[in-house]
Amino acid sequence: MNKTMIDILACPIDKSHPLELFEIKENDNLVSEGALFCPKCSRFYPIIEGIPILLPDELRDKKQEMEFLKNYKENLPEKIITEANPWHL
Repeated sequence: MNKTMIDILACPIDKSHPLELFEIKENDNLVSEGALFCPKCSRFYPIIEGIPILLPDELRDKKQEMEFLKNYKENLPEKIITEANPWHL
């Protein structure tokens, strides 16, 4: 995901903008792994292989996202790991 996309992305649930960007792996201006966080509804959205997964709750893959949280719990802020919606560790 190009970092400049943060200027146009909004939360699919409450349409809040801007989202907070947390980079785990990045090169130049591209984020290959990371997370987006909506401060209004406290939802997180993973960035996996450079793709931000901005889906409503009913279309999200809980297994994939729980594995993402477990794999990157040392690199993500506490508010995503222990408190974020729709699920957390």
